[in-house]
Amino acid sequence: MALFALIMALCAIVLDNTLHYFIFQEATNLVEAKINQLKEIIMGNIALVTGASSGIGAELARYHASKGGDIVLVARSENKLNELKSELESTHGIKATVIVADLAQPDSAEKIFAATEAAGLKIDILINNAGFGGHGKFYERDLVKDQAMMQVNMVSLVNLTHLYLQGMVNRNAGKILHVASTAAFMPGPLQAVYYATKAFVVSFSQAIAQELEGTNVISTALCPGAVATGFVAAGDLDGIKIWDKAATPESVAKCGYDAMLKGDLIKINEMGLNFMLNWVVPLLPRKTVLKISQKAMEKN
Repeated sequence: MALFALIMALCAIVLDNTLHYFIFQEATNLVEAKINQLKEIIMGNIALVTGASSGIGAELARYHASKGGDIVLVARSENKLNELKSELESTHGIKATVIVADLAQPDSAEKIFAATEAAGLKIDILINNAGFGGHGKFYERDLVKDQAMMQVNMVSLVNLTHLYLQGMVNRNAGKILHVASTAAFMPGPLQAVYYATKAFVVSFSQAIAQELEGTNVISTALCPGAVATGFVAAGDLDGIKIWDKAATPESVAKCGYDAMLKGDLIKINEMGLNFMLNWVVPLLPRKTVLKISQKAMEKN
């Protein structure tokens, strides 16, 4: 009887501690959510989104506006940007500013920065979303197109980050979301330059995130897998099987934006991809990884 009583007492203690643990965890989660809300209010709420005319960029703009934030929409298509501006302002009661720019042009970042400065807009959130790919063997592709890809995906991204990051650091507040790709985690035969540009973005984002330790400025890299956007047609990627089960741009935008708010370093939008890229791919022989990567990019 004494032993039974002792066991029951121990069980009661374990159950009591477990209950307290779950209550503590729930309270912690609620506190963290409130802190994140306060951070948003304190740091300001104007976001600049590149590649905002469609796809993930447009959905990021919609998601930010749904939270009550003003926004600067940047892309080449003025008509699409004005349509999105009208939609966001009428639906959410926010102010949207349109800047027409082609990030393939070397001076585009400076012109965008000058436009926001002239308008008196303090950018609190920079979302580097613009980018494009292209299919084919590197030596058969048009070099000019690949040079433009590098300018958009890397150089203009770096330039914009440098221009806006200085103000964020001076204010000790700000967030940057770099839209990269799971392509960053391995070389990409048949998309050699595109994969390399995304590897650059993820490396760059992590490096500046470390440099920003001790500040209230955050750099996050969003690395989605296949997403159902105009990226496929623009990059001549029709007929590639991995896009048969592509994620929606809405889900990817929410995933990335929320990860940015939490201060995540890297965010992959699918658990399966996250496991494979972080725990399986690094263990495989390099030649095997290359063959798998090329097979994924072959057309039916």
